[in-house]
Amino acid sequence: MTMLSTYHVTAYRYLVPVLLGPHRMMLRPREARDLRLISHDLTVTPEAEITWAHDVAGNAVATARFSEPTEQLLVESRATVELTASAWPVFTIAAEAINYPFFYSDDDRIDLGALSTPQYPDLDGQLSRWAEGFVLGRPTDTLSLLRDIAIGVSTCIAYLSREMEGTQTPMDTLSRGSGSCRDIAVLFAEAVRSLGFGARIVSGYLFDPEKRLVGQEGTGTTHAWAEVFVPGAGWVAFDPTNQSVGSKNLIPVAVARGIHQVVPVAGSFAGPGNALAEMSVEVHHTVLDE
Repeated sequence: MTMLSTYHVTAYRYLVPVLLGPHRMMLRPREARDLRLISHDLTVTPEAEITWAHDVAGNAVATARFSEPTEQLLVESRATVELTASAWPVFTIAAEAINYPFFYSDDDRIDLGALSTPQYPDLDGQLSRWAEGFVLGRPTDTLSLLRDIAIGVSTCIAYLSREMEGTQTPMDTLSRGSGSCRDIAVLFAEAVRSLGFGARIVSGYLFDPEKRLVGQEGTGTTHAWAEVFVPGAGWVAFDPTNQSVGSKNLIPVAVARGIHQVVPVAGSFAGPGNALAEMSVEVHHTVLDE
């Protein structure tokens, strides 16, 4: 067990006073079987009216509304979490899903819906053929297949820190042979979806006190990975950037069908188009008890 304090700050500086539109913030860590949220505090400067709601995926979403012009926006998120994920997790997979291919139950198939449908065009079938190359036989071990795809993505795609906004398409990532953690996560999710698995994208933090892992954009910022729904085991985390299975070292904040749905801070402003002078993100972790 690890007790951990996280601090996430997003700062915007403007050249002239601007009027901020509503800002949507997804910064509250998401509780799971191996993560307990002890406390969370969100502070916004300048002063704003903040309301909370849950989106369709059950993520906690805060919306800030501002009334006065400002030359800066500071969003600070502080949380204390308890992590209990094992470095060597054991997944109890339902008997009917131990081997691939398998069929989701009617209820699971309906509820997974778009999560089991590829989200990007694959007109010539290149991505589906690439994913099919990992299927060594029918039947084949389900967890081993998913692990092989995660390792295959990491082997084929070089991690490249990219702080600019946006995400490459899976085909772009394959053709370039490089991508950020979010590009790699999207490629993995699309690959397993092409094989019929339900998958979702996860945005959160990578806790790496030993500095062995990769995937933090810049200096201690956010991280992205994927989860695959396996009957019996539930949502299983795969971090293809680091070839890891399970939630060890991962602190989820939000899950969604697409990476564009889990942006930590998103909003607009009214003012000159070149008014934004600087935007920065920093994340720090402190171990409180272990």
